[in-house]
Amino acid sequence: MRAQLMQRTLLSLVLGLLFLSTPAMGSCLDKYQELLGQLQKQADFMQHTSMLLDPYIRIQGLDKDGLKEYCQERPGTFPSKDALQQLSRQGFLHVINTTLGQVLHRLRTLLKDIPKAQDLEKLNMMKLHIRGFKNNIHCMAQLLPGSVEKTEPTPAGPAASPSPTPIPDAFQRRLEGCRFLHGYHRFMHSVGQVFREWGQSPSRSRRHSPRRGLRKGAHRTHLSRRNKRLKPRGWLPR
Repeated sequence: MRAQLMQRTLLSLVLGLLFLSTPAMGSCLDKYQELLGQLQKQADFMQHTSMLLDPYIRIQGLDKDGLKEYCQERPGTFPSKDALQQLSRQGFLHVINTTLGQVLHRLRTLLKDIPKAQDLEKLNMMKLHIRGFKNNIHCMAQLLPGSVEKTEPTPAGPAASPSPTPIPDAFQRRLEGCRFLHGYHRFMHSVGQVFREWGQSPSRSRRHSPRRGLRKGAHRTHLSRRNKRLKPRGWLPR
C-alpha cells in the first residue's frame, strides 16, 4: 500500500513538471503536433474524477448515505461539448483559458474548507496541473495563424481574488462544490474530445462540421437543379 502511494506521488510530481513545461520556463513548444498531443494528454489526465472530485467527496463526507448522487453538474455552469465545437480554434482556446481561470478561483475557495494538510497537498497539485494546461493553451494560441493574443500566460504565484459570496449552510456549500467539480471534469472530457477533432495542421481556423458539410452539399444540389431548369428549350446534353 505504501509503495503504491509513493508511486502515485512520484507520478503526480512528474506530471506536474510536464504541465509546467511552457511559458513558466521561458519558452513554448514550436511544433504544432507535439503541443497538440501534449494538450490531449493533459486533458485526458484532468478529466479523471480521481484527481479532484473523488478526494473532495471523501474529504467532505459526501460518500455516505447516497449523498454522492446529488453531485451532478448544474446545467450552464460549464460550456457543453456542442457549444465548444461551434467555436473557431482561437475562440475555443479563449473559452478554455477563461473557464480554467474561474476554476482556479473556485478551488481557492474550496480549499479553505479542507483541514488536513495531506488532503490539501493533493488538491494543490491539481492547481499546478491547471496552470500548466493554461500555459500550453497560451502557446497553442501563438502557433495558430492570424493569432490575436486572447490568452495570457498564467502567473507563477496565486493571484489575489475577491471574497466569495457566503453560503449560510455548510452542507449546501459542500454540495455546490461537489457539483462544480463534477462539471469541471466533464468539461475537461469535452475539451479533450474537441482537441482530437483538430487536424494535422494549424492552418484551419474552424474544424469540420458534418452538419455544415451536409448543408453545403444540399446547396450545391439546389443550384444544380435550378441551372437545369434555366436551360433553353431544345438544348440537349451531349
